[in-house]
Amino acid sequence: MIERISITEGDVTRQKTDAIVNAANTSLLGGGGVDGAIHRAAGPELLEECRSLHGCNTGEAKITKGYKLPAAWVIHTVGPVWRGGNNREDENLRDCYNNSLTLAAQHRIETIAFPSISTGVYGFPIERASRVALKTIASYLTSADYPKQVTVVCYSHHDYLIYTAALKELTDDAK
Repeated sequence: MIERISITEGDVTRQKTDAIVNAANTSLLGGGGVDGAIHRAAGPELLEECRSLHGCNTGEAKITKGYKLPAAWVIHTVGPVWRGGNNREDENLRDCYNNSLTLAAQHRIETIAFPSISTGVYGFPIERASRVALKTIASYLTSADYPKQVTVVCYSHHDYLIYTAALKELTDDAK
């Protein structure tokens, strides 16, 4: 299952995958960071469809069309705000990845790109978030046919190095 996971540096809005994941806020109506970038790149139709979804709770995921994005689908998930690590942050982050992957499987999405959920303004420590994310993805893929390929897209080289190290650690642990 590790061979179905890759890490890349770049802009998630430019990924030529079947779906991209939006690190959304609970309103699903756009915001800053990844969320704002996805809404700007997709165009106003995305906002209109998101309005019909009536928000999303932390850890849950909802799906929309991709509109002007290269990806046909956007899976919106709301990551946890970091509050010191004793407020179910890891569990909620795992739920973000599991619920997003479940939606992808239900829609028979073959390729999906994730950003680093909750590590921007929500303050989740990236080293911890990368381990939670990759372990969750790898665990999900052990018993799922879809998606076929999962890419984590890191916006900065710093984040890319952290995710690459976490994937190497996971690969070494699997041996």
